[in-house]
Amino acid sequence: MQSKDPNADRYITIARACLKAINDTAADSGSREQKIQAVYEAIDTAFKAEFEDYRQAVAVMSTVLERIAGGQLDAQAAASLAQKTLDQQPHATRNDQIH
Repeated sequence: MQSKDPNADRYITIARACLKAINDTAADSGSREQKIQAVYEAIDTAFKAEFEDYRQAVAVMSTVLERIAGGQLDAQAAASLAQKTLDQQPHATRNDQIH
């Protein structure tokens, strides 16, 4: 991954969480299945944390689209609301690759 990639920090954070989980479970006396599950849970937690802004952006955009689809706004008001919503989104959620 190139360091200028806007998601490089996310990948690094997730990778570190995975490595930490692997290292933490290496010393545990649990079964192999328990260790694997602990690593999966660490990966899941890291992904959820790193992509929370995407989920929030999707929720906001869904709400705006529902208002526009409801037909209660004229074309100019709908366009204005859509633009304001886009302007408020985190830069990382705009047309960038997320993987």
